[in-house]
Amino acid sequence: MVLNYIWIAFFLIAFVIALARLVFMGDFDVFPAMMDSTFSSSKTAFEISLGLTGVLSLWLGIMKIGEQGGVVNALSRLLSPVFVRLFPDIPKGHPVTGSIFMNIAANMLGLDNAATPLGLKAMEQMQALNTKKDTASNPMIMFLVLNTSGLTIIPVSILVYRAQMGAAQPTDIFIPILLATFFSTLTGIIITSLYQRINLINRTILLTLGGACLLIASIIWGFSQLDSVMMNRVSTTVANILLMTIIVGFIVAGMRKKVNVYDAFIEGAKEGFQTAVRIIPYLVAILVGIGVFRASGAMDMLISGIGSVINAMGIDSQFVAALPTALMKPLSGSGARGMMVDAMTTYGADSFVGRLSCIFQGSTDTTFYILAVYFGSVGIRHTRHAVACGLLADLAGIIAAIAICYMFFA
Repeated sequence: MVLNYIWIAFFLIAFVIALARLVFMGDFDVFPAMMDSTFSSSKTAFEISLGLTGVLSLWLGIMKIGEQGGVVNALSRLLSPVFVRLFPDIPKGHPVTGSIFMNIAANMLGLDNAATPLGLKAMEQMQALNTKKDTASNPMIMFLVLNTSGLTIIPVSILVYRAQMGAAQPTDIFIPILLATFFSTLTGIIITSLYQRINLINRTILLTLGGACLLIASIIWGFSQLDSVMMNRVSTTVANILLMTIIVGFIVAGMRKKVNVYDAFIEGAKEGFQTAVRIIPYLVAILVGIGVFRASGAMDMLISGIGSVINAMGIDSQFVAALPTALMKPLSGSGARGMMVDAMTTYGADSFVGRLSCIFQGSTDTTFYILAVYFGSVGIRHTRHAVACGLLADLAGIIAAIAICYMFFA
């Protein structure tokens, strides 16, 4: 229902603003630009789905081997003490907890192509437990918020973009992103737990969160001992080694259980193809709405308005020029990436705005894209508090990114 209202708002606001630009400014290009955006966004949605087909088939095939080889069940048992508290509606030891863990691990390593199919597999398993098939369950919403908060340890793609744009030290935003995304995820967990009345004040959760804080502190310290070139090399190598270890580990586990791993892979890959086809209408809907909103000039007006308010309050408005990346990120990953590159091109990769745009890009995830893809893959129409929790986590990440960027680079 929330997505319905947001989708309608995109079109109505865009139409009113475009009409005003035509009448009062004589801008005859705005409506053609909006119509062009509908066609280009539709094409982009199809291309994204088409591009996902191979990746989905690969990873759902690997996950099927892991299921039949017993790896997913082993992970479920290991994580059960924590997940039974964050996801109290999921039966203890259910295989979905293994899928959730694999998805979160892939996101933390910046492996988006691997994370999406693993996440879709988890949603499919949670839908099997869902008593209201068109309404998001509490576990689905907690899982979506963990995804949209964008917890990332190794932001490989952002480091690559900074290197391409001529940054003196492409990795100088590594620690700021790690800190900002941690605050975003922590906020998302707390807010969703309040909505769902989950008690976080218990020994298991406190030890887990404390351990996570220590782990992040250790990673920060370890990478701070490396120079920029070595940091890039180590982060990329670690991510890829872990990814290949997962693939080989699942295959070996299947062999130990005397599973026909090839047939298992094919069975899972078929599911990947079907899932890719199912999400096309949902992607077209959300990306067309976003495209029209951007083409009408509504996004530019929003940024200008925020800048005027910040200046009137006497607050340093240096960060406002980077806000397009932050505001676009919940709507479109490729759009936010374009905003980030544009900011580095306009202001310089090593400028405050250029660096803050990169931190914005790494501190949250594409909330509406994730909602459209994940909920669309299992036919969820009523999202309940998923959008509110996801956007509040995004807001926490944006505020943290601004504060941390001033701390490191002002």
